Amino acid sequence: MHALLDTIAALPLPTESCRVFHGRGGLHLGSEQWSLDFYPPVWLLTSFAPVTDEELAQVGKALAARWAELAPGQPLNWVFQHRDEYRPHNRLMAGSVPTPHIVSEHGARYEVHLLRGQNHGLFLDMAAGRQWVQRWAQAHPRGRVLNLFAYTCAFSVVARLAGAGSVLNFDMAKGPLAQGQRNHELNGVQEGTAFMPHDIFSSWGKITRRGPYDLVIADPPSYQKGSFVASKDYARLVRRLPDLVPPGGHALLALNAPELSPQFLLNLVQQEAPGFQLVTRVANPAVFADVDEDRALKVLVFARQA
Repeated sequence: MHALLDTIAALPLPTESCRVFHGRGGLHLGSEQWSLDFYPPVWLLTSFAPVTDEELAQVGKALAARWAELAPGQPLNWVFQHRDEYRPHNRLMAGSVPTPHIVSEHGARYEVHLLRGQNHGLFLDMAAGRQWVQRWAQAHPRGRVLNLFAYTCAFSVVARLAGAGSVLNFDMAKGPLAQGQRNHELNGVQEGTAFMPHDIFSSWGKITRRGPYDLVIADPPSYQKGSFVASKDYARLVRRLPDLVPPGGHALLALNAPELSPQFLLNLVQQEAPGFQLVTRVANPAVFADVDEDRALKVLVFARQA
């Protein structure tokens, strides 16, 4: 874990939510299990493998020493999450976590929760995807957006802040959608948005009747038993794009399955929605660099040809 400790020793003080160490990318030999994020004013250390109390003590000592230099006199707040195949274990290691815990990214505000569940309310690796949506909305004022697998609706927040006319958010889970509504309230963009707790595969009627959409965003889970398995369900989603997006419209498709390459999505679009052409692959934030970019988060933008 020397690479993690070295990174902590040289940390700058982030002003917004961000990842500062990404061992999962495989670029830091011996530290592959670790990630370190900052959700001001709380540090979040995550391990994807069992850890010892001695290892946690080392990290805690390193964080305390660096925090004393970065923010003299301010308490150190940090949380540890152990991720395994069964369920996450979250533990407050020092200080406290605000309630509610509100963080910012590129001028937008979001509610997060670090002490419960596996996910925290804002996927930091998707920061560049949200910036792309922001730029798209600025270039398409009053554009209509469909946000599928919306989770806590961060895409919707940035789209509305940047001038999108309307956003329709769909997700099976009512809890994250409710948090998404609070995120819109935090940013003063409640109008022009709708939040639909709905399994899109049970019926597309609610979605198609409200279309067409100038931009469709799909950021599904890679594997969620009983809900969505990318290897078999993404095709069902892509083949709906021609019914949802008019000529000249766009689709942003995300895939976070390490075992599936960008070519998987490219092939699906060619087979199921051949009228769509690749515009760009959105580059991930530099801190999320990977030894094999095909395994990293894939965010591909397609345009429907006129």
